[in-house]
Amino acid sequence: MTDPVRPVFHGFEQIPLREYAERAYLDYSMYVVLDRALPFLGDGLKPVQRRIIYSMSELGLNAAAKPKKSARTVGDVIGKYHPHGDSACYEALVLMAQPFSYRYPLIEGQGNFGSPDDPKSFAAMRYTESKLTPIAEVLLGELGQGTVDWTPNFDGTLEEPTWLPARLPHLLLNGTTGIAVGMATDVPPHNLNEIVSACVRLLDDPDASVRDLCEHVRGPDYPTTAEIITPAADLLSMYQTGNGSVRARATFAKDGQNIVVTALPYQVSPSKVIEQIAAQMRAKKLPWLEDLRDESDHANPVRVVLVPRSNRVDVEQLMGHLFATTDLEKSYRVNLNVIGLDGRPQVKNLKSILAEWLVFRSETVTKRLSHRLEKVERRLHLLEGLLVAFLNLDEVIRIIRSEDEPKAALIARFDLSEDQADYILDTKLKQLARLEEMKIRGEQDELDSERDRLMAILGSKAKLKKLIKDELLADAKKFGDARRSPLVAREAAQALDETELVASEPTTVVLSEKGWIRAAKGHDVDAASLSYRDGDALLAAVKGRSTQQVAFLDSAGRSYSTLAHSLPSARGNGEPLTGRFSPAAGASFQALATGDNDTRFVLASSHGYGFVTRFENLTGRQKAGKAMLSLTPGAKVVQPAPIGDSGKDRIVAVTSAGHLLAFPVSELPELDKGKGNKIIEIPKAKRGTERVVAIAVVPPGGTLSVKSGARTMSLSFKELDDYVGARASRGGLLPRGWQKVDGLYVE
Repeated sequence: MTDPVRPVFHGFEQIPLREYAERAYLDYSMYVVLDRALPFLGDGLKPVQRRIIYSMSELGLNAAAKPKKSARTVGDVIGKYHPHGDSACYEALVLMAQPFSYRYPLIEGQGNFGSPDDPKSFAAMRYTESKLTPIAEVLLGELGQGTVDWTPNFDGTLEEPTWLPARLPHLLLNGTTGIAVGMATDVPPHNLNEIVSACVRLLDDPDASVRDLCEHVRGPDYPTTAEIITPAADLLSMYQTGNGSVRARATFAKDGQNIVVTALPYQVSPSKVIEQIAAQMRAKKLPWLEDLRDESDHANPVRVVLVPRSNRVDVEQLMGHLFATTDLEKSYRVNLNVIGLDGRPQVKNLKSILAEWLVFRSETVTKRLSHRLEKVERRLHLLEGLLVAFLNLDEVIRIIRSEDEPKAALIARFDLSEDQADYILDTKLKQLARLEEMKIRGEQDELDSERDRLMAILGSKAKLKKLIKDELLADAKKFGDARRSPLVAREAAQALDETELVASEPTTVVLSEKGWIRAAKGHDVDAASLSYRDGDALLAAVKGRSTQQVAFLDSAGRSYSTLAHSLPSARGNGEPLTGRFSPAAGASFQALATGDNDTRFVLASSHGYGFVTRFENLTGRQKAGKAMLSLTPGAKVVQPAPIGDSGKDRIVAVTSAGHLLAFPVSELPELDKGKGNKIIEIPKAKRGTERVVAIAVVPPGGTLSVKSGARTMSLSFKELDDYVGARASRGGLLPRGWQKVDGLYVE
């Protein structure tokens, strides 16, 4: 019989990769959730914050002490309790010291701890000093009174508290943010007085609803004095579900003609807001503003001055636009996701958080009272033995002098406990004076009274509640302050349409042959006399207003559009349209038009086809353009002609051979896009050489100017009767010498 084959152990365990990866990622996820990103409901702190506060208390850095270098604190934290990066630890310390980040800072910093303009501009930890603030005592005051569980540190050489015995619901006071694996938390800060008032209400009425508690907790209270404009109904819903958002808005005041912003929303940088406004001014999207200044200083941490162009500017309308387009109004996500007393993360509503914290506080106070009761009873026990020794002093001295084992002899002679015997033997001779009996009996009376009081509180839920309530109110009186963030119900701001922000001024838009564009103020501009780049010249110019859009047609019949006020000034050469739009390779810009959306235009090709369309159809897609005019091979786009409102206008088309045709606008169909119908007849034999030069629309009473070289011939509406014919006909031939037409103009 052969021996069974024994498995060989190679010093490692073999498991499937899938199982290992799942287990490892789950362990990592739980670590991030429980030991890094989410706060504990009891003290409202993340582990790194708790360790910083505890280390500073161990270093003796309380509010009355002299501050020490922050590097000393960080070194203690990462060396004893938190084996992670020093920069992350220092950043957590700085955050708790910034009055613009924490509603109730736990650390007092000396040196550069950042500014609202740049919270991360703090100096290195070797330059700054820090200590705890008075309110940190709320977290640490009961630490050594048997109120917390202790756990070994990372290397097992020291012990650290699992949590801190907070006397106030710190979670809601300073709030917190954190991103874990698969979950996040965003708890806003609140006012201490309001939170304490809600706790007292819940102690008196455990059945109080979230709506009842919101009579006390009216909303978040940020470190800044910016307004909270979220409606009360939305705030109530947020507290009922544990999810929602809060919208804060900067406050401003009039200072003469200027507008002065005096407070910004939480964590909004003044320099960023100024840059956002300046960017709009540079892009000519904020013509109502003349100037922008940052006058912030130590006396006025936030003072941003806006200078309107005139006293006719509607301040409320202007600020409403800025609220909608800059960080002057900001929304904050709220997600009350915290680790509860059961050690599990959960999104809780306001009542759940306060009720659970009151359970935590009740357990903490019970532990504190029980711990004190044990010490009182032990002291009474020792005093009882000391009194026996005092009353039998001679006998005690004889036993100590003569007995080899005085402890055992004392226990046997006076029926003492070991603790009492040890205490008697450790007592100094000077404490055996004649007056000591009175002190012992006096201390016994005091301790008896305290024991009775402690036992009464521990034996009565009502008295325990009253003690918790009294302590809450005492801390509120000591540390509470007025609300900083006023609650003002306002509608969310709406951005103004770009045309509303621009003054409506007459503008002449000039397009060159090589596709360069610019805009000149006024309608009395001689576009041909403007300076052009070498080899370039005027192609077309149209008159409109700065609030209107300008449409451009390229050689492929595609349409592009932009706002007139955004075009460069005519004082220079302008800019190429290819910088704004992306026409097809080889395409060039051949025509332009401007007007209101309902203005109608005649679009035509040089081969004599076209249609009527509304200007709105020419606008819309800006960068890539939109297909508008279908062109036959070799055809070009003719400059569009605007149509009036009389209903009796005539369309006039002229060819390069001098044929001119006039017919009613009503004969040409209105289309959104396409090739259109035939406007004027060009014989097949001449289609390679003859083309439509120009299109014009002449209203009743108007005059048509026919330009040929340096000469101009004027034809009144009545004189055009000689050239009126059916649409798509050949039209009449202009007089000899005028058959080479350069363009048509309507006056």
